[in-house]
Amino acid sequence: MASLKGKTLFITGASRGIGLAIAKRAARDGANIAIAAKTVDPNPKLEGTIHSAAKEIEDAGGAALALECDIRNEDEVERAVAETVERFGGIDVCVNNASALSLTPIEKTELKRFDLMFAVNTRGTFLTSKLCLPHLKRAENPHILTLSPPLDMHAKWFSGHVAYSIAKYGMSLCVLGLSDELKKDGIAVNALWPRTTIATAAVQNILGGDKLMRMSRTPDIVADAAYLVFSQRAKTFSGHFLIDDTFLYETGTVRDFESYRVDKSMPLAPDFFVPAESKPPPGVQIARLSELA
Repeated sequence: MASLKGKTLFITGASRGIGLAIAKRAARDGANIAIAAKTVDPNPKLEGTIHSAAKEIEDAGGAALALECDIRNEDEVERAVAETVERFGGIDVCVNNASALSLTPIEKTELKRFDLMFAVNTRGTFLTSKLCLPHLKRAENPHILTLSPPLDMHAKWFSGHVAYSIAKYGMSLCVLGLSDELKKDGIAVNALWPRTTIATAAVQNILGGDKLMRMSRTPDIVADAAYLVFSQRAKTFSGHFLIDDTFLYETGTVRDFESYRVDKSMPLAPDFFVPAESKPPPGVQIARLSELA
């Protein structure tokens, strides 16, 4: 597998959770990581800042650049990309990880919350990809990876949280379109999504608290799958909507997924948006709806 040593990754929302896990996995190769995120000061409900993330990345063996950046703001993203290129000489990988979440029905969804999710998820993905593009065109094996779901157009994925689903699927539509549009430039554009819930602040604070955290996998499974994406030849591996464990299993990278479980005594909780036809790898059991109550 090709090493990421000396490669530069621009990762949005990398101060914690999945974004930080992807950064640390790349850092083990000696990669350069630009952490583009908003959190500068510690928050008791949100572990991690751009500065604590930089320390973890450097401890893992990488070089880090902490960038205070709100991806809703074009000037801030433009500045962050410019500082990354000035520091590391270019950008090899763009990871659209930052996302806003609010699972509310239409009557309880304020328009400012709708606007926030659209601005961070869909618009932020489009903007970050656009501003990284000139530098990706000069990279040896350029990748855009977006943490967004397969485009499984069933009402159940929208009902009850239409605003969030529109914003999240907007990220996936960027993948669908850009993978074809950027084919001529040899830039890979792919989506990656977890089969199960992942133990992050969003799961703890918004979705389900301690029980759902225990029924989740660690962010390391998404990080390992992302790392595998980056090792693929960009010119021939693009336009895929990948599910983390299926991708790891089908490539022969992982056969036993037990190490990713937060609590092996608990069943694994399914994530949103995973198509019914996407079956888990052998030996992986996903909880029934009755077990989530």
